[in-house]
Amino acid sequence: MSGSNFSPLTAQDGTHLVVVDWPLSKGPVRGVVLIVHGLGEHAWRYDHVAERLNSWGFAVRAYDQFGHGESMGQRGALPSEDRLLSDLAEVVDESRFRMSASTPLILLGHSMGGLVAGRFVAQARRPVQALVMSSPALDPGLNPFQKLLLAVLPRIAPDLRVGNGLDARFISHDPAVVAAYKADPLVHDRISARLALFIAQNGPATVAAAPAWTVPTLLMYAGDDRLVQPQGSRRFAQAAPPDVVTARCFDGLYHEIFNELAPQREQVFAELQRWLDARF
Repeated sequence: MSGSNFSPLTAQDGTHLVVVDWPLSKGPVRGVVLIVHGLGEHAWRYDHVAERLNSWGFAVRAYDQFGHGESMGQRGALPSEDRLLSDLAEVVDESRFRMSASTPLILLGHSMGGLVAGRFVAQARRPVQALVMSSPALDPGLNPFQKLLLAVLPRIAPDLRVGNGLDARFISHDPAVVAAYKADPLVHDRISARLALFIAQNGPATVAAAPAWTVPTLLMYAGDDRLVQPQGSRRFAQAAPPDVVTARCFDGLYHEIFNELAPQREQVFAELQRWLDARF
């Protein structure tokens, strides 16, 4: 975890969110990339992504979302439908306070974090200069039984937490990544009915907003994703203005495209670097 440090951010309700920083050791800052992690994981899993971005001249921040990592909240809980979006707004505000006014702010969200970041942009909660979505949960691929449960449980037991059903074998083709994920004490498998409903509702809502998209966006997704449905990303890309949204499908890759085996992983980073270089 070279060059990183972390500090608490106090949300409006008094709970603490852990924020991790990877500042540049030297040279001008091309922009600040704010990473939003996925379901059940945490900010430290993006240390290697942050180091790569640092090497390209970008400062990096990430935070543990409510109920995740070292932040407060029951694992996988969601106290209100708006909580993840309002937390991101607070982190953006605090990041802007620390940044130069002329420094671009880029959101980079993975999986559930890609959905949170995408919905945040769709609702224009705060201005950002660019968005990167990595395997976003725009279509969680619910079966009829899961849809039936979501029609009932959030009304009668919104805080009920169950296993999220994610199979760690399909996060990456790299056995070391899978083993580290399974052994990580900060990774959990909990999801509440309210959080599941948030994902189920806001994925399609973000796709529906695609035709009016105005923020420069790079959408990268795995063609062989077994944890979210690639069709959600495809539908978003087909509906979005092509001069605003750049979409790239990586055929054969599993869900965590930044954690795949080389050389496929290097192709993902190269795509990200090319896109950032063209804009910043």
